[in-house]
Formats: sequence, C-alpha cells, structure tokens
Amino acid sequence: DNDKPDKIPQEDLQVAIPQFNADSCYAFLEQQVKFGYRYMNTVEHENCKSWLIESLQSLGFEVLPQAFTATAYNGLTLEGTNIIGRYNPRVKERILLCAHYDTRHIADKDSTATDRPIEGADDGASGVAVILEVARQLQNNPIPMGVDVIFFDAEDYGSDQAGDDYSWGLGSQYWSKNIHEEDYEAKYGILLDMVGARGATFPKEGFSRQSAGEEVDKIWRLAQAMRFGKYFVNRHAGFYTDDHRFIVENTSIPMIDVINVKANGAFGNYHHTHADNLDIIDKQTLQAVGQVVLATVYKESNKERF
Repeated sequence: DNDKPDKIPQEDLQVAIPQFNADSCYAFLEQQVKFGYRYMNTVEHENCKSWLIESLQSLGFEVLPQAFTATAYNGLTLEGTNIIGRYNPRVKERILLCAHYDTRHIADKDSTATDRPIEGADDGASGVAVILEVARQLQNNPIPMGVDVIFFDAEDYGSDQAGDDYSWGLGSQYWSKNIHEEDYEAKYGILLDMVGARGATFPKEGFSRQSAGEEVDKIWRLAQAMRFGKYFVNRHAGFYTDDHRFIVENTSIPMIDVINVKANGAFGNYHHTHADNLDIIDKQTLQAVGQVVLATVYKESNKERF
C-alpha cells in the first residue's frame, strides 16, 4: 500500500559490544523447559508461545504473531504461530535472527519410550534463549540498526523417512512464502539450532556457505579471534535441512545456520531422545554462541569491517 512510510537509513552511532550474560540466557532456556513438552497443538506449546510474545514485547520489540495451519506428514493439522519481533522497525538496515521454539513430539531416536515427546532443552530452547538474551542486551545497550527476530514454529514435526525434507520447517516454509512485510530486506540472517550442548561444534554448513559464504567466513573468523574457535570450527559440513534452507530457497536473504554437527556429520547423541534435557546444557557453549552473535550484530550496526 502506498501510505506505508519509507524506511529511514540508520544513523551513524558507534556502540560498544556488551557482555553476553550466560546466566540470564540459561534462565530463558530453563523457563521454556519448565513449560513442559512444547510440541504442536498442546497447551504447553501455547503457554510457551504466549510467554515468548510477552518476553519480546517487554524487551522493547514490536511483535507480530503470524498464525498458520499446516498439514503434518501424518495428516495431522498443525496450528502454528511464527513469532516475529522487530527492533527499530522503521530502520532500513536490518539483520535477522531466527530459531525454532517447538519441540519434537516423539523420541524416535531413543531406545525407550520412542512414542513419547522430548524436553527439547537444546533442540528448541537453546537458540530461542540466546536470541532472547541478545534482545535483552539490545534493550540495555541500544543500537541504531534494525534487528528482526523470528521464532519459527512447526520446525520439528517432520518425518525421518528419506525424501521427506519438506515435512520439516513448516513455519519457515510458510514465512518465506508469506513475509510479514512487503519488499522485506535484511543484510543476512543467522539461524541458531542446538547451540547449548556441552562440547558443541559449529562447522560451516552447506546451504550457509552457498547462500552467505562471505558472512560465514567473516563470523567464523571473528569467533576464532574471540577465542571461541573450539566451538566455531573451521570445517565444512554437508547440507542440512533446517529452517534456513527454506528461506534460501524462497527468498533472496543470505542465511547462516549455526548448528551443532559432529566431525562425522552426525548430530549429538541426545538428538531426538529423552536425553535432550537440562543436563546436557553448558553455559560456556551458550556464552560462546551468544557473544559471537552479539558481536556480529553490534559490529554490523557500527559499520565495522570484520
């Protein structure tokens, strides 16, 4: 529509990079786990959704919930909501931070109770928690650049059968075809998935290298300069179907996936099992990821070359 105000260029203002607080981040993570099993179409999922919307609003973000319905691989109709938060919504220069907040409805990789849901402390809660702490730092240490946050829904209700890639990431598939704003632009996006486990390693993932190669190299160099090289490893990984893939396929936004993948290409042994609980979470991993993401956002806002 023509009465939409034009975006304004960000003002030139240098802001020092704040210290990421892993204790605060952990509290955001723990709160999600306390809601219970947050898989699709459950009251626990709805309670977590409401809390996430309220949390972003209380941190000064304008929040646009994007409701959608999707059909799962098993024929179930999923009632989903992508939670979109906007910081400095009128500013033209923007960066996108994403994670999924729903959890797996079955422990299909476990040896017991495979039909029971999982807690999703890492796979779900960790990425959301890091972004909430980044949002808290933005409120306390304002920058002139715009930041968009998306907590995607219905990422993890997929089928593990070969060839069923598009049964995953239903929320990001929906958003990438129904973007919340006409002519939406972001410099690039960072997706966080499974970023809280002890001993995590984040290699340079395939779709990320393909769509945002320069940014990947830049951020991993920054991480290594910040002495987080044991987490942000200089190793190439294969192509992983995650929310970023659908954004790459359906938009022109370069996307980076920070995802814990072992040297053999596998996810952690807790993945989609009942072991994905608070016991595997390590504040040092959260600190590494959070501080790197925070530094990236502030350096972009400061227009620094890095």
